[in-house]
Amino acid sequence: MPMSDPNEARRPLVLAGMAWRFAAIAGLCSLSIVPAWTQASPELRQILERLDRLEAQNQALTAEVHALREELAARGSPPAPPVEERLAVQETRTAELAETKVEAAHRLPLHITGMALVNTYFNTNGGSAQYPTAVAPGQSPSGGATFRQSIVGLDYSGPRTFGDGKISGSLRLDLFGGTAANEYVRLRTAALSVDWKTRSFMVGVDKPLISPREPDSLAQVGISPLSGAGNLWYWMPQARFTQEFQLGAASGMRAQIGVVQTHEIDATVADPYGAASLSSPYFDPARPGVEARLEFFHGTDRRIEIAPGLHHSVSHVEDSSVPSDVYSLDWLLRPARLLEFTGEAFAGRNVAPLGTGGLHQGIVVKGYGPAAPVHSRGGWGQLTLHAAPRLWFNIFSGQQDDRDSDLAKGGIGKNLAYGANVFFRLAPNVLTSFEASQTRTSYIGSPTLQSNHYDLAFAYLF
Repeated sequence: MPMSDPNEARRPLVLAGMAWRFAAIAGLCSLSIVPAWTQASPELRQILERLDRLEAQNQALTAEVHALREELAARGSPPAPPVEERLAVQETRTAELAETKVEAAHRLPLHITGMALVNTYFNTNGGSAQYPTAVAPGQSPSGGATFRQSIVGLDYSGPRTFGDGKISGSLRLDLFGGTAANEYVRLRTAALSVDWKTRSFMVGVDKPLISPREPDSLAQVGISPLSGAGNLWYWMPQARFTQEFQLGAASGMRAQIGVVQTHEIDATVADPYGAASLSSPYFDPARPGVEARLEFFHGTDRRIEIAPGLHHSVSHVEDSSVPSDVYSLDWLLRPARLLEFTGEAFAGRNVAPLGTGGLHQGIVVKGYGPAAPVHSRGGWGQLTLHAAPRLWFNIFSGQQDDRDSDLAKGGIGKNLAYGANVFFRLAPNVLTSFEASQTRTSYIGSPTLQSNHYDLAFAYLF
């Protein structure tokens, strides 16, 4: 065993003695310094006295707080108001809510929407029409102001159904039915749909599946803008199915197919004795049809949408069956956030059953021959510039060109319309717009007629 060092054994004792000596010296120094400091600093004595007084005041306040708490605990909590008083207040609040809310009979969500729209307009050759879709011979200048194009709508939402589908729908009405002197409520569109994650099914009244887009206008709301000038439209009863395929984060494809009820009543037939309306008992006023559309889309802010489509139906004219075949292509191109180009092009025969506004010449009978379809082509386009958050401009143009050899004398060979409008948002839900346009109608065997249209509109959205 190694021997221990005697110095190592004495080292703790030495350290302890040194520490005791330093402590004694420090205590003596403090006892000698403090009295000298207090004698030399009267300001310090004043501070110490003030701290003593504050400490006494704090103790007194603490005692008062404890006394108040004990008194409140002895009294107990305030009594609750009587049951009758609480019921009266609740009934008053319920009555106030009933005055301000809209409730469906089955207590499902119901939303009121629409637009109060006033138009002041002037036509250089429009006759009695507010916005003529085609220029007729012998018309005079006209103008006025009207609320007829105001819209009232309902959006409703229902419960979940099979496959976790969401039921929803909409209804739109306006005052454009009848005449300017005898207005009545008119159904515009209606829909009831079931929406799943990637598919949907809809039944209702809407534009043709192959013509979903239209130009922006507050001058033409009662009828779709550029009617009879490239915009194939009519609010038709229909049922459609939509299936969407996602091809990427911002790309995909939307396939649609539907059955429609065509509108034959507005078409005309040229016969040896003049024009005869399809309201004749020799014609079916409505026929079934089938439509399909395939849309490809890509992007968000910069976006491209392009969709080919087709329509097929058969019109019954006396003992003849006249096919209606239309092929379409509609698009939306947004190369930048402030610039947008939309439109549609079509070609086919007997397009009148789709309700083409001013041109209702889908079928022709020459002499005593069989009824034959009128071949037609056309389209429209609109360029939109968003100059500011509250200001944007639209330039639009469209035409429908029916084949002259298919028409009798006096028929419309071509109907062309073009114009521009400016929108300004006065408030989040208040719009104003000014629009100027011109319509040129060319008749077979007659000169081209033209009419200018000017419209100033104010719209309150609700």
